Amino acid sequence: MKHEFFNIDIDGYNPLEVTLSHSDDFLKIRETLSRIGVASSKDKVLYQSCHILHKQGRYFIVHFKELFALDGKQADLTENDIERRNTIAMLLLDWGLLSIINAELYENKAPLSQIKIISFKDKNEWDLQSKYNIGKKQ
Repeated sequence: MKHEFFNIDIDGYNPLEVTLSHSDDFLKIRETLSRIGVASSKDKVLYQSCHILHKQGRYFIVHFKELFALDGKQADLTENDIERRNTIAMLLLDWGLLSIINAELYENKAPLSQIKIISFKDKNEWDLQSKYNIGKKQ
């Protein structure tokens, strides 16, 4: 099934659309997402899992593999990737940074044990890596 807004060909795909709680929350969410992902504790490296995307006046929380798919690149987006994205979005909701449109579509979540959250005060002790950079040609 091709999703008309994103033009991604993934069966059962539902992009996670959100609304921001306050107009200045976009930058807060972007910074917060840079500290949430999959970690190698041994090397103190965190690989960012999700990004916030602003497209045509709408906001979405997207897994980095969804962004690769949007670019027409090969992306092995798994159900677990989507579940981690949903869990991360629910954390942002719990922290009062956003609301999720049609939240009932995103009930499948990964356990928190699969996600590492680096506190703001500890971020300088970690190598924060992003596998996708929005708006930057690589």
